[in-house]
Amino acid sequence: MESQGSSEVLLSSRKRRRERESSYCEAEDSERPGKVPRCTVGLKHPAPFADELVPAEAPYLRVNMETAKRGTPSDRPVRVYADGIFDVFHSGHARALMQAKCLFPNTHLIVGVCSDDLTHQFKGFTVMNEDERYDAVSHCRYVDEVVRNAPWSLSPEFLAKHRIDFVAHDDIPYSSAGSDDVYKHIKEAGMFAPTQRTEGISTSDIITRIVRDYDVYVRRNLQRGYTAKELNVSFINEKKYHLQERVDKVKRKVRDVEEKSKEFVQKVEEKSIDLIQKWEEKSREFIGNFLQMFGPEGALKHMLKEGKGRMLQAISPRQSPNSSPAREERSPSPTFRLPFFNKTSPPPSPPHHSAARGYPISEDDDDED
Repeated sequence: MESQGSSEVLLSSRKRRRERESSYCEAEDSERPGKVPRCTVGLKHPAPFADELVPAEAPYLRVNMETAKRGTPSDRPVRVYADGIFDVFHSGHARALMQAKCLFPNTHLIVGVCSDDLTHQFKGFTVMNEDERYDAVSHCRYVDEVVRNAPWSLSPEFLAKHRIDFVAHDDIPYSSAGSDDVYKHIKEAGMFAPTQRTEGISTSDIITRIVRDYDVYVRRNLQRGYTAKELNVSFINEKKYHLQERVDKVKRKVRDVEEKSKEFVQKVEEKSIDLIQKWEEKSREFIGNFLQMFGPEGALKHMLKEGKGRMLQAISPRQSPNSSPAREERSPSPTFRLPFFNKTSPPPSPPHHSAARGYPISEDDDDED
């Protein structure tokens, strides 16, 4: 029953938080322009530590929620306090601090970082020591002041010392140090300002990734020059990791060769297909040209027919008609007489070849004889 009641409280608190976030985001989106002009807004120095600042002399008068939301003078910002471990500082931490910084129009954000002793006592061992965590938080752009060795639970004396107006944290009950919620008295005093946790990232998630892939990160650091002693790895495991790294290198080389060979075979196939297509096109063109020239009805047959007709026409004489009016009307051929022939001495008989040559003899000579 107690677990069911606590789960119902958890769900209701998350529902209220989502409603507040949606209303806040809608108001923020309506005010925010679509594009942000290019400008340099980075800070040049990290946030100072609280114990290094000059103490304030003005009396501490706390600002209520209504006045803070309405806006305060520039010389009296709303002092918001956010605390945590901030181990392996990541974007989830930065987003929580950004929300705390944007709670009010004029906000001075104070961030408390717990020491190693308190953290190891109440939460567990950390990856980064306290000095590294102090330095990481001081370099966040939203932080105005850092409190080192922050207390686990906030006392009225601590709130008055640092002149804190509101405490920012997610509204899920934080049970620790024998209390169901360490922020219960802050909520009852009306000083609590809720923020939203970033889902999907936390220090525990990052450590879980490293532990899950322990062998991968050990081999990575061995490859980068870390010794087995620095990584707390035995001699046998070191040799095993080195052997695995060599085997993986061989596998990568084989994989690369396979990929390159596949690419080469694919290129050869593509080129062979192109060559075959071109060869088929050329062969079809050649066969078509051959049939057009030497086929049954090709150009060569027509050329031979034309040449044969011309040869026959040139060899065979032209046949003249039997009765030609031009021949009948033509005058008789003139008489041809040899100069040495006369009537007293008849001409000797002509040789056989003269007759063969076909010299014409006129009809007048025959009459004279």
